[in-house]
Amino acid sequence: MSKNGKLGLIIGVISAVAAVTAAITAFLIVREKKKRDEEELDRYLDCSIQ
Repeated sequence: MSKNGKLGLIIGVISAVAAVTAAITAFLIVREKKKRDEEELDRYLDCSIQ
């Protein structure tokens, strides 16, 4: 492999890892927001019933 090929491979691997990390982070943020929204709705419904 040439020097440019190895450099391209390294950059590609780093880019792939960054993309996967960003996707996982976005998924976790969305999941936590949904959980918080459901808890807030439950509190609201509990308070409105009383």
